[in-house]
Amino acid sequence: MIANLNTLPLDEKIQLVEDLWDSIAAEKAVLPITKEQKIELNSRLEAYALDNNKGREAKFVFADIRRKL
Repeated sequence: MIANLNTLPLDEKIQLVEDLWDSIAAEKAVLPITKEQKIELNSRLEAYALDNNKGREAKFVFADIRRKL
């Protein structure tokens, strides 16, 4: 199977990865969150609530990234 994948053009490889990721995301309920992940998520939510920083709109973040490329 890997040998067959290596013969695909790059755009088809990327599409395959995207399709695979979408299929994994569709089954997200199957993957349980670990105790450590729950602790980290709660920690981040608490830090967000204390900071009250709403962040920046994605369009501004992406514009900054594009300027740096």
